This record gives sequence, C-alpha cells and structure tokens, in this order.
Amino acid sequence: MGKYNLQDGISLPESALDVGAHLGFSNLEAAKWAWFELAGAVLSHYLVDQQQRLNALLHWFYQDLGFCVRDNYFSTEAADLGTCLITKQGNSTTLATVLMLLAKQLDLELEALLLPGNTVLRSNVAGVVRYHDPLTGKELTKHQLHVLVRGELGNAAELKPSYLKAASVKKLISRMLHELKAGCIVSHQFEAAMECCNLLLQWHPEDVHLNRERAFIAQQLGCINVAAADLQHFVDNSPHDPVIEIVKMQLKELSEHAEIYH
Repeated sequence: MGKYNLQDGISLPESALDVGAHLGFSNLEAAKWAWFELAGAVLSHYLVDQQQRLNALLHWFYQDLGFCVRDNYFSTEAADLGTCLITKQGNSTTLATVLMLLAKQLDLELEALLLPGNTVLRSNVAGVVRYHDPLTGKELTKHQLHVLVRGELGNAAELKPSYLKAASVKKLISRMLHELKAGCIVSHQFEAAMECCNLLLQWHPEDVHLNRERAFIAQQLGCINVAAADLQHFVDNSPHDPVIEIVKMQLKELSEHAEIYH
C-alpha cells in the first residue's frame, strides 16, 4: 500500500482515480478516457475574457454536459471520482474536483473549500472572489456558506476562517476517502470500508478517531481482536476524549468475545 502515500506535488485526477479503482469502485481505464475526453473538449471554451470563460465553463458543465448531484447522495457511487466522471453524477466533493480540474485546463483559478459536510468552490477572477455550489454551479454568498456550516454543526456554529482556506490535494482525497467509507458503511460493504480506514490511517496516523471507526468496522467483520486493539489504542492516546467512558465500555464488551475468523 506504500505507493498510495501522498507526496507533495502529486497530481489529480490520476491519483484519486487510482485510489477509487484500488478500492473497486470504478474502472480505471474507463474513468481515464472519460477525463481525457472532457479535458480535450473543454479547451473550446477558452475565451479571452476570464469571467466569460468561467461562465462558459459553468454553462457547459451543468447545462450542456448535464453534470448533476446523484440522487443517492451518500452512496459510494456519488463519492467515487471515477464514477462521477463516467456517469456525470456525484456529490459536492467529486463534482467540485472535476470542475476544478477542468478550470485548470482553462487557466482559471478554482479552489475547493472543505466546509463541514459540504465542499464548495471559490473562484478568483480579476481579484474578485466568488463562491460556487458544485452541485448546481450557482453562486453562494458568505451568509449561505454560514448556513451550510450551521446546518451541519448547529445554529451556534461559526464560519471559521479555516473553512475558507483552499484544500490541499491530500485533504481533498482524504475527504473523498471519508465519504467513500461512509457510503460503504451505509451499504454494508465493510471490507471496502476497512480498506478506506487503512489508507486514511497511513496518511493520518495521529487521528485516533479513525481507530475507533475501524474498530466498529472490524467488529462488523467479526474481527474482534482487531477491533479491541483499535479501541485500546484510542483509550491509550485520547484519555480525555468526551466519549472515552463509552469506548471503555465497548472495549470491555469486546474482551468477553472470542475472535471469529473469516
């Protein structure tokens, strides 16, 4: 799995497509051909005026090509970049990524912002910053961004400056993996969910909450010893976490079960 470690300078879409294919969610060759076709066709919209160029890109992407939100929003299909390229349907992260990459082909500055629960895009044309909903292409105000954050975290949540920082490639792919993992759990694809956790833990070994999530997944697979080890790691490395007592109770329950091998 070492070849999936993210290094500085790694490029999209190939890396994200490789991960999706590795997890078995899409066909790598079909996804690459879909990307090559889009990347070539978008160049016909290279207008001199930057704002007109961005408007042409958005119209082409949503109206002409028909990219849109997938009905089954929290599925693995919506969260997989390769499937998004092939079917022209996705969630906010995959649609934002495709549009961001197409903008790059047109020398336009589009950046992904990772709000809690939502990915949005930020454009900068002639020094004017605008925010865009990747599900529709429509412009968003800062107030609407705040509404998205409050909808995810509650009415008391603030629109933190950190939410408005452009995401690195590593953070963007990590969000994709989190969303793929969630889709796997919903559809009871626990082996693929486990592999998502394994990849994320390679890139974020300090995130003990991933160990807790992997423990849940391991338990669903009957791997009790693995689950217990992850919960113990959580207890040892996050003794003041608000859920620590619950985790200790889970650990005690697991210790009463024998390992089941599949």
